[in-house]
Amino acid sequence: MPNNTTLIEFTLTVTLNNDNVPQFNYTQDGAPVTGSLVVNEHTTIRYHLVDHTEKGLTFVGAAFTTPFDNVIDSVELGNDSQFIDLVDSDAIVGKTGFRFILTNEQNSLMLLSPDPEIINRGTD
Repeated sequence: MPNNTTLIEFTLTVTLNNDNVPQFNYTQDGAPVTGSLVVNEHTTIRYHLVDHTEKGLTFVGAAFTTPFDNVIDSVELGNDSQFIDLVDSDAIVGKTGFRFILTNEQNSLMLLSPDPEIINRGTD
């Protein structure tokens, strides 16, 4: 991560309800949040995965509703796939929605998260 990059961290905790339906909860510094963010400068947005499903969840990537709008510049997986970074230079004004793609140790099916948004206001 370049020295002029701000790091903003979220925690994504995944649990299962009584019907085995995954529940996604985002927190920042222990407080509940939506997982969405407004960016005003070059920022790396890191999401840490906390898996309380006992299914062996790991990040595979992120899928974007508008992957060619350049709001997010790149996506990088952590070495253990327990965190994922969205790199945003804030060079393009706009917003993009995305879903995290997760895999599990129980079967070959992928899991999609609800869609947070990143909104770029543009650098001054």
